[in-house]
Amino acid sequence: MKFLKYSALILVFLIIGAAIFHQKIISGILIPQYVDWAYETEKRGLESGAPLNLRELALAAEIGIQKPEKVRIVHVDEVPFPYENFALKTLGEALGFIGEGITNNAQAFGYSIYVRNGYELNRPKLAHELVHVLQIERTSLDHVITQHFSDIAEFGYDKAPLEIEAFKANKQYADAW
Repeated sequence: MKFLKYSALILVFLIIGAAIFHQKIISGILIPQYVDWAYETEKRGLESGAPLNLRELALAAEIGIQKPEKVRIVHVDEVPFPYENFALKTLGEALGFIGEGITNNAQAFGYSIYVRNGYELNRPKLAHELVHVLQIERTSLDHVITQHFSDIAEFGYDKAPLEIEAFKANKQYADAW
């Protein structure tokens, strides 16, 4: 009986240790790698993307973006993700960012908004992405990434606070141009 109690206690400590170690790997190693990749992705987008037109600039300013003239739209066949990094790919799949049956239509990386070709970036959808730009502008890209990864792991995509704020813009700006 004593052996079972000790075994159970050891098992509990091992599980707790694994959970803490897993969290440290994600926050200490994987997220910084993703952040570095995201900054490079933003830089490429700023170099190759198209600036907002006048009505898009007005929308960005109305949403509260301080520097709407910096925003660039980058049309791509596939919204980028660091697939070449096995650990980040695995994390992306675990969080539901990528994987079978998942299509990422648009994503903000700082002032660069990557949009999948064929995806209509209408007013409410652009407003959603511009709110993500605003969130990044309010703090930083690395802060938003860290918070977003944590929130999605805890709440899921639809209930993550940053997404809830962006979905409100979908509703607020639901009217066509």
